[in-house]
Amino acid sequence: MAELLSLEEAVARLVHDGDTVALEGFTHLIPVAAGQEIIRQRRRDLTLVRMTPDIVYDQLIGAGCARKLIFSWGGNPGVGSLHRFRDAVQHDWPVPLEIEEHSHAGMANRYVAGASGLPFAVLRGYTGTDLPAQTATIKPITCPFTGEQLTAVPALNPDVSIVHAQRADRAGNVQMWGITGVQKEAVLAAKRSLVTVEEIVDELEPRPGAVVLPAWVVTAVAEVPGGAKPSYAAGYYERDNAAYQAWDEIGRDREEFTKWLNELIGVKA
Repeated sequence: MAELLSLEEAVARLVHDGDTVALEGFTHLIPVAAGQEIIRQRRRDLTLVRMTPDIVYDQLIGAGCARKLIFSWGGNPGVGSLHRFRDAVQHDWPVPLEIEEHSHAGMANRYVAGASGLPFAVLRGYTGTDLPAQTATIKPITCPFTGEQLTAVPALNPDVSIVHAQRADRAGNVQMWGITGVQKEAVLAAKRSLVTVEEIVDELEPRPGAVVLPAWVVTAVAEVPGGAKPSYAAGYYERDNAAYQAWDEIGRDREEFTKWLNELIGVKA
């Protein structure tokens, strides 16, 4: 059953050096506060997983938390590149970063396989692309029934998955709505999970289209109002477009990034 913890205690208990960590959220409900707490606690040698890494992954990479990134697209949405990501790949700063690139469909199917207890997923994707030649975890497979040539990708089973949601009740049941991406699958595929929420309430009110993660699939819940900012949380606050634009200037310069890291996150470089 889910424990109700502070964000600091939850990260300390659940995220360890060398772990494979997924912070999922698509356009909204991105667990930014949790990512920044990982930076504060100086976690190292992480394999970071996410379908669409954006600025919180840029921050984690720039802070030296990551040794590998498994992903399908990376960028500062609506603005441009992730400059700390680029610097790590091109110049090994602050540490070298290994990358494993997939398609969106490949990543989604990998989470589904992990959540289903299967060793791999099969799909028709990747045909006609160069990704199989670049990524060792993309393999051809022949359908035993039709002889069709398909593609297999291994299941994703993170050590810990972290997502953000709107609400949880005091038993640890989690409710989220809006664009939910692969948060449910990421939680079900993981060995441990942390859900940060805007608020903890006595009772979850039914909402059309809402997804409920029951307490028995969640390891810990932390109440973190504003925990998705600068992304948005449907029903609570809007996307802070200015913050995404400002990150482009901070992220593209090592000195400015180091200043941000020291002053805003409280980590001494």
